[in-house]
Amino acid sequence: MQIVLASASPRRLELLRSLGLDVVVRPSAYSEPDHPGATPLELAVRHAREKATDVRSASGGDALIVAADTVVDLDGVALNKPADDGDAIRMLSLLSGREHRVHTAFALAVPGNEALIERASTTAVRFYQLSREEIEDYVATGEPMDKAGSYGIQGRAAALVEGITGDFYTVMGFPLGRFIRTLRELGISLPTTKKRPQY
Repeated sequence: MQIVLASASPRRLELLRSLGLDVVVRPSAYSEPDHPGATPLELAVRHAREKATDVRSASGGDALIVAADTVVDLDGVALNKPADDGDAIRMLSLLSGREHRVHTAFALAVPGNEALIERASTTAVRFYQLSREEIEDYVATGEPMDKAGSYGIQGRAAALVEGITGDFYTVMGFPLGRFIRTLRELGISLPTTKKRPQY
């Protein structure tokens, strides 16, 4: 079965293809506006929902579409993608020596179902105490600029992270385990190229 990814994120595409899925990319035109009053978790769910809805409208509703959104949550405040280097330095300085939460939500548009299927996963992340020089050196790599909270755990920011409690892939931007189980609930199995072992 082919899956349409409503995102231009190379990380999400890589993760979905790692499952052996046939994935086509159709980025959403949704602009991820702020929604005052929404919690960071609600924001992630809403953004995922709107992305899936946007791409489903454009595709005619005949494809299985998945959209996702990640929000970094520091004390109930959403840290989005940085506007510039200074903004990235500000966010990383706030995260330094602290624990925060990362929420990743995904929404599935299934052909024949009007309602979207929405799921979310949350992981706690602890940063080391970071020096100003360490933060500036990381920001100078350019890696933070397209990432919520100004860091990518799968890249150079791995050196900033003291530990996590929860699912690593949620922090990376797509909770694979939760997604696979949701597909199974829909009766969709992952592709396999090997025979199951006999016991």
